[in-house]
Amino acid sequence: MSFSDVWSVLKWVLLVLAAGFIGQFGRHAAQRLLERRRREREAHLSPEQVALEQEKIKAKLEKKRAKAQAKAEKKRAKAEAKRAKKAP
Repeated sequence: MSFSDVWSVLKWVLLVLAAGFIGQFGRHAAQRLLERRRREREAHLSPEQVALEQEKIKAKLEKKRAKAQAKAEKKRAKAEAKRAKKAP
């Protein structure tokens, strides 16, 4: 095995390690940056605007919860229909 072969393999190993590092910590770093930006934006908002933003967030979470509940009910109904179809 020559030095160029070893160097080629080593380059690929380093590339894979760098990609793994970025993949592992990139999302965490992005979340921290977004959180910091949100805090800075809230510092410039009035208390009424902050309350309005919080209400929007609560409404969005409630909508997601209702959608998830409807999906679960639909799935349960589908499973019951399938069971009823199999049972004589």
